[in-house]
Amino acid sequence: MKLTRQQLDRAVEQHILDSTQAQRLLEFLRDNPAPGARFDFTHLLYYLGGLVAIGAMTLFMNLGWESFGGWGVFAIALLYLVAGLGLASRFERLQHPIPAGICATFAVCLTPLAVFGLQQELGFWPDGEHYRDYHRYIEWHWLMMELATLAVGAMVAWRYRYPFLLMPIAVTLWYLSMDLVAMINDGDYDFKLRSLVSIYFGLLVMFGAFWVDIRSRHSLDYAFWLYLFGVLTFWGGLTMQDSNSELGKLGYFGVNLLLIGLGALLVRRVFVVFGGLGCCAYLGHLAFDLFEDSWLFPIALSLIGLLIIYLGIVWQRHEQRISRKLQTLLPGALRELLQARRF
Repeated sequence: MKLTRQQLDRAVEQHILDSTQAQRLLEFLRDNPAPGARFDFTHLLYYLGGLVAIGAMTLFMNLGWESFGGWGVFAIALLYLVAGLGLASRFERLQHPIPAGICATFAVCLTPLAVFGLQQELGFWPDGEHYRDYHRYIEWHWLMMELATLAVGAMVAWRYRYPFLLMPIAVTLWYLSMDLVAMINDGDYDFKLRSLVSIYFGLLVMFGAFWVDIRSRHSLDYAFWLYLFGVLTFWGGLTMQDSNSELGKLGYFGVNLLLIGLGALLVRRVFVVFGGLGCCAYLGHLAFDLFEDSWLFPIALSLIGLLIIYLGIVWQRHEQRISRKLQTLLPGALRELLQARRF
């Protein structure tokens, strides 16, 4: 069972525990963490079913739908959209927040299909282009679909306020950033430009996610999907950069170490995962390129690994004292965020 600091604070407010007992319980749970993550099969079914339904109407859409014509596609997409919102409202009344959020997200994901049908019927759709290419290629004429999806996503998120609704919004913002650059450059969107756009877009989304994280620190985790796509696009763009300089590669390693540090500070595993992948990529470069024939390199790397383990032991012993001193240097809102997101 996963407990949070907020739950213990509420227990103190309801006089179930006093503050001393809550603090002692908190310290006990920190020193005796659960042996592993528990997997909820019910939630797995929820998300699996939701992703299958969303994928059917987005990624796996085939050309057969275009035989219905523009108005036919628009009407069917609108019918599905209304049905998704209806199910979301029903699940909300029944107090099933996860199915409600998934159904609301499904409705938002129908928006591009509805706009496609409308554009096709009104004659604003380029000849020879198909809806199924929306998730595969970068084109300027996707812009109306993306802007409409953002508008509908914002309205639905304002109404239902489920964190999963940030997923299609984050994906659409990523699509929009690439398509806008393609339009500005008259369709010339080479590999180098793509990676640069991904880097700057990822940074922007990560800063936005941090702002959302601060604002929602006393409620649900609305920043998760923004962090995920922000880190994914930033790290992907950074990794795609071509550098023949060892100093540049060392800088890449330093950025990934910084990502790991941010992940530890903000209690966000996505930073740690991608930072760890980047560090492994750099160490692989050292092992197979720079020190290809060196017998000393594996030994030195093993010693460094053991030293890191030792530092982890030292940190565990003094974590509370060091963390308290460091948190006194942080703004109050950030201190509250860290206390709410960790034990």
